[in-house]
Amino acid sequence: MKLLEDMILERGKVLPGHVLKVDSFLNHQIDVKLLRAMADELYSVFANDGVTKILTVEASGIAIATMVADRFNVPMVFAKKHKTSNVVGDVYSVPVHSYTHNRDYTIIVSKSYLNSNDVVLLIDDFLANGCALRGLIKLVEDAGAKVAGAGIAIEKGFQEGGKSLRADGYKIASMAIVESMSDTSLTFRKND
Repeated sequence: MKLLEDMILERGKVLPGHVLKVDSFLNHQIDVKLLRAMADELYSVFANDGVTKILTVEASGIAIATMVADRFNVPMVFAKKHKTSNVVGDVYSVPVHSYTHNRDYTIIVSKSYLNSNDVVLLIDDFLANGCALRGLIKLVEDAGAKVAGAGIAIEKGFQEGGKSLRADGYKIASMAIVESMSDTSLTFRKND
């Protein structure tokens, strides 16, 4: 998606450790026009897949997932990284490793919000090694629901997550795929 790629080039910053900082428009301060365009694009990719729920992990995926859920006119659910006192009853849970924070979390979703009738579209801001998406897939499978696929804002194509998930048969739609990244430059994968 050219709009997202242009914003990354103009406003993104590459930090040491292959960290791409896009908090001025994607995951701290939110450019709503960009999110609306991404939601429209993801709708065009997944419109015929019978999506009944949108699922993401807190916190950075929530804004994107909300806009996508609005476009699909379905509920959005987010997996919490901590069980809080307002989460009562049974939950689906799975451990995941966060690349960005270099720590493990156990993500949870109340069993009230996912069931075997659901067709779930997973949404996240980044796809690097795929741990978060694999965790979300496990939650969906534990609920007996079906994964429609995953919509990703930015995929780090030089890491194995997207390649591995696609090899396993998952439909992955990334709005921008960063092919390579250094302290001074980044390049995008060209669409085939």
